[in-house]
Amino acid sequence: MKFSLITNKQVSTSANIILTVFSVKDVLAHPLLKPLAAEDKKYIAGAIANAKLGRKDILVYNLPSAPQRRIVILGLGEKNKWSRHNLLLAARRIVVALKTHRIQSAIIGLDDFNTRGLTPASALVLAIQNMIMASFDFVDYKAKPEGGWPEIEEISIVCRPSKTLERALNEGLTIGQEVNECRRLSNTPGGIMTPRKLAQEALAVGKRIKSVKVKVLPEAKIKELGMGGVIGVSQGSSEKPQFIIMEYGPVKKTPIVFVGKGVTFDTGGLNLKPSDGIYEMHMDMSGGAAVIHAIEAIAKLKLPVRVIGLVPAVENMPSGSSYHPGDLLKTITGKTIEILNTDAEGRVILADGLGYAQRYKPSLVIDVATLTGAAVVALGQRTNALFSNKEKLLRLGKDVGDATGDYAWPMPLWEEYDDDIKGTFGDVANLGKTRYGGSITGAAFLKQFVGDFPWIHLDIAPMMTTIDGQYLSKGSSGAGVRFLVEMAKRFV
Repeated sequence: MKFSLITNKQVSTSANIILTVFSVKDVLAHPLLKPLAAEDKKYIAGAIANAKLGRKDILVYNLPSAPQRRIVILGLGEKNKWSRHNLLLAARRIVVALKTHRIQSAIIGLDDFNTRGLTPASALVLAIQNMIMASFDFVDYKAKPEGGWPEIEEISIVCRPSKTLERALNEGLTIGQEVNECRRLSNTPGGIMTPRKLAQEALAVGKRIKSVKVKVLPEAKIKELGMGGVIGVSQGSSEKPQFIIMEYGPVKKTPIVFVGKGVTFDTGGLNLKPSDGIYEMHMDMSGGAAVIHAIEAIAKLKLPVRVIGLVPAVENMPSGSSYHPGDLLKTITGKTIEILNTDAEGRVILADGLGYAQRYKPSLVIDVATLTGAAVVALGQRTNALFSNKEKLLRLGKDVGDATGDYAWPMPLWEEYDDDIKGTFGDVANLGKTRYGGSITGAAFLKQFVGDFPWIHLDIAPMMTTIDGQYLSKGSSGAGVRFLVEMAKRFV
């Protein structure tokens, strides 16, 4: 899908038109309808006279003077309830409407994204991002239907083009595309998306973008470094573990380190998962995919920041060589983990990832992981869970989530919670002492491996997959990419 910025004078008299309005009363006064022929205006006036146009309604009309030309009208709901969240959804609805009606090109005014509270450039970034996200369908393994998949060739945005808006357009495109690439990786079946394949995807980023340096540590090096958590979780699988390291930016700068959970398939190990949810566990590497494509986006945007990405990639399988409940694993930090449940494996490999991150002496560490079902129970599926060892980072993380659409809700992580993950025979246990507060005890566990560095833990299990009403195709949501890119921008 191509986007362009055009002036009013460049609007074609044959172009399909998209309008977003709060009320049918606003339709005929819309600037894009002024050049229409009188008979067309009269027709639209009659058509919308008794039309319903709420927040979820879409009206589509063919013009009498040119039947192949269409007007698409989207309702925005009540004006006094308009928000940035509604802007994201409206942008997605535009694409869904065009695809539904197989409209391949159209124009829309920048003001239609209602920039209240935002600069035009900021509104454009969000609109483009979300239109790109709504255009994505994971059809790599489906037969093409007769007539092909509905595709949009171009959307032209009517505005006063400027270098600022051109940069905003590029930023929106870049981030939206990398969110979709993250979704592609996460949607790929676990039989294909192995730890080795995930490592190859990261290496491909380094080949595409010379400013990103990528190396992958093999099993022997992982053992040599003392990453007992990664080795322990992976030992039940015939697929060897990989430890992905991505580097971008000037070496002399103090880096931000992103750590992504890369469990390419999670059976639960010997504590086998129930059958009703296991089919989605190829997406348990979504945090790793988010890190890989956030770094690609940051590099494409040429942000003046140093970022390190670390992705421990494993497959958690039950077999005669699997790690066991009751095992004690020694991590890269020297701390030992008492395994109480082999299905709490993400935190075990992240312990080594976070321990490795300390060697960079970072200004900030952010881990992104589909860590706990408990976060979904606590928060539902409309926000990620946010934890930190610094109060100011909780405020920043929530603000970043609100700004990007990768929503993040602050959760407590008081010192008292550390008692819940103390081990009996090891330093820390990978499960809390009760069945309560599982997302918090998971975060309390990770905190033990961060050292004194500022740290954010983003549990993206709640937003791992899309849900009805988000106007995104089923499957991975690409959670985490927008959050990480925005955090990098804030730390420039």
